[in-house]
Amino acid sequence: MSLVSLRHARALLPQPVRTLTTSSALHKDESWLSKLMVRKIEPTKNSHSRMLSDKFDIYELHTHNVRPDSVGKYLENYKNSVQIVQSKGNLSMELIGSWNVEVGDLDQCLHLWRYTGGFEMVDQAKRELSSDKSYVQLMQERGTFLRSRHLQYLLAFSYWPQLQLREGKNIYEIRSYRLKPGTMIEWGNNWARAINHRQNNNEAFAGYFSQIGRLYNVHHIWCYKDLQGRKETRESAWRSPGWDECVAYTVPLIREMHCRILAPTEFSPTQ
Repeated sequence: MSLVSLRHARALLPQPVRTLTTSSALHKDESWLSKLMVRKIEPTKNSHSRMLSDKFDIYELHTHNVRPDSVGKYLENYKNSVQIVQSKGNLSMELIGSWNVEVGDLDQCLHLWRYTGGFEMVDQAKRELSSDKSYVQLMQERGTFLRSRHLQYLLAFSYWPQLQLREGKNIYEIRSYRLKPGTMIEWGNNWARAINHRQNNNEAFAGYFSQIGRLYNVHHIWCYKDLQGRKETRESAWRSPGWDECVAYTVPLIREMHCRILAPTEFSPTQ
């Protein structure tokens, strides 16, 4: 048989099928591949909110985009509104923090309120304040200082350290995540371990997930002395054994994320 005929005959034979194989190590739970997979969440009769939070406090996060020429007037207006709320002894609501955004969405202010006792207290506060003429007038005036605004009701993650107001001169960072629907339990399971790597310097301030407003949103708020302190603290976390695994588990759950550096206003309870 000629060489050409031999090659032709070989071409007619069935060719082996190429397959992608992995070693047995890649099938173990601790393999690098498993760290990038979103694990299945089993059905449950309990709401995800109750599985993630054991607290009955409601947090209200206001995001106000202020006209650049009205920031001073806006802050004075909001300060007066806070004083009216604080003067009423029958409201189970308190301001936790008020901040100006220094890096990120400029001309933006964030205000975090806590209602002790659940949504019943939210309803009660709204009824009370809507009947206060001075408060209503301030609300109407505030609208002239704003470009847009957004409101979310949040619950606190049960694994987060107890919230403590800070003193002295600090900056804050709010890292906001939009998760894939159905992955909030997965996020909570991993961050319940991850938070242990971020408590050495007491930088963990608060951690929340949304209930009303933009859903599948998570907000982590961190407190630092300055930007250099933030850099050193974050680098220290990467040197902590296990932090890299927590990041590997949670990154695939995220659709969008961004961070903002915040400075407390003069009337913010946490400084």
